[in-house]
Amino acid sequence: MSLVDRIDPVPPKRIYRWDLDKTYLQTDFDSLRQLVRTALQKAGEKKAVPGAAALIRELKARGDSRLCIVSGSPTQMRAVLSEKLKLDGVEFDELVLKDNVSNLLRGRFKALRGQVGYKLPVLLESRARAPVDSEEVLFGDDAEADAFIYSLYADMVARRVNEPVVYRVLEASEVYPDDITRIMRQWEKIGVSDPVRRIFINLDRLTPPAFFGKYGPRVVPIFNYFQAALVLMADGHLTATQVVKVAVEMIQTAGYNLLTLSNSFQDLMRRGLPMAQVAQALTEALSGPQALLNSVRPVPDILAAFTKRIAALGAIPAPPPVRDVDYLSLIDDARPRDKKGKKR
Repeated sequence: MSLVDRIDPVPPKRIYRWDLDKTYLQTDFDSLRQLVRTALQKAGEKKAVPGAAALIRELKARGDSRLCIVSGSPTQMRAVLSEKLKLDGVEFDELVLKDNVSNLLRGRFKALRGQVGYKLPVLLESRARAPVDSEEVLFGDDAEADAFIYSLYADMVARRVNEPVVYRVLEASEVYPDDITRIMRQWEKIGVSDPVRRIFINLDRLTPPAFFGKYGPRVVPIFNYFQAALVLMADGHLTATQVVKVAVEMIQTAGYNLLTLSNSFQDLMRRGLPMAQVAQALTEALSGPQALLNSVRPVPDILAAFTKRIAALGAIPAPPPVRDVDYLSLIDDARPRDKKGKKR
């Protein structure tokens, strides 16, 4: 009797971690009415942030990566969220949602809106199951505490912060004692590595990009996912053709054009991101008889305008400096927003 052949999945070289609300989905929950409307939406009624689905599909195309989603949406929405991702052609490997019913029943009211005590242990537990040499790219938004949580997670795994500082940060973030214990125990199980390459923050609330300078160059605030695709191309995650595919979806479904996208390109260059090295490859992908954008160009001279805008920048600013993050001084970033969108 012969054994059944088994093909084990390829260990992921890269892990892409996404939030959902305001990062992948265009979600409004700043009022009770908006929250109820969001909860009652069917899968087909939910709208993705332009370019998000296309970007994920291109990142997953190589077959050696994982998509891990950690969302503050309630567990009761798993079916509709899974269906929405399926409709968008997005295949995920992990989907973790927040069990707020349990929090209510246990009287853990601070946990209903708190994100540090929820997301941080989930990220650490997922990392413990990952290959030690796998790289990570994280996606969040400026509506809550994603830049803070993701940066803290990255520095914990790399052991750039010590236990006393982490304890003080968690206590100041009003994390419940049992969640602190869970976080510290999980942290101990993870081998030392430095996997987090980029942290993208979707500027849903149009927070000025300079606000995130305190987190160092690893955190890249973006106004749209074309910008994320450009940085990921510079980092070697995407080809020029794949970046163009993201642009095509944004043009065809969300009213973008190459002039607005070239403005996005310029914005990254002004911030000192390494765009010069991708400009030539992207220009080639946009030109020629086989170019994907031939059928959707808004004006005949759009490519010339794109190239001219890039050339007009002249000398590129130096990239932002690498810095240690002082998490204790940034505790306010970790706190939930009030109803007016301000931190408590």
